[in-house]
Amino acid sequence: MKILAVSDNRQPQFLNSEFLKQHYGHVEMLISCGDMDPDYLDFIASILSLPLYYVKGNHDHQYTSETPGGIDLNMRTAEYKGVVMAGMQGSIRYNKGDLQYSEFEMTSRVLRMMPGLLARRMAKGYGVDIFAAHSPPRNINDGKDYAHRGFRAFRWLIRWGQPRYLIHGHVDLYDQRVPREAQFLKTSVVNINPSRVITIEDEPV
Repeated sequence: MKILAVSDNRQPQFLNSEFLKQHYGHVEMLISCGDMDPDYLDFIASILSLPLYYVKGNHDHQYTSETPGGIDLNMRTAEYKGVVMAGMQGSIRYNKGDLQYSEFEMTSRVLRMMPGLLARRMAKGYGVDIFAAHSPPRNINDGKDYAHRGFRAFRWLIRWGQPRYLIHGHVDLYDQRVPREAQFLKTSVVNINPSRVITIEDEPV
């Protein structure tokens, strides 16, 4: 399955319906890793007739129960056409924002998800196909400034939960020479900001 993942930065061409159909008419799902306007997500999903799954970024205070349409993956698991997803919203706490968490708070949230990830790992060999987060793991694709540092709790999640992919946004990459993908243990960690197509192959043997 091919999945269009977006985060953080609106791309003007994505507001052109013909562009979307021409370049992304083959994808089957839309995932947002946060800091995206609801109308932007709704437009993409509507034009391409895609199911939307998302987590909130640290700036997504305008979300309501109606907008954007779709399924919030925060601290839950969902499945679509055999692809299993889970997610975690927010960033490291750097001011008093509601969608920000201390390392201790994020560790507590990860621990609450771990039983389900471990159970699936025991049955399938991996926790989920895609773990969607707004922030990256610590020292993997994260920023040098405090506001864009990753969570150590996500490294622990990868070590024990073993998602096939951990996709995230939050960190802008203006230098195209900087890698967007890193391998940590059995997990591919991908910065999808502002957009990236992820291909989920059949279950690994």
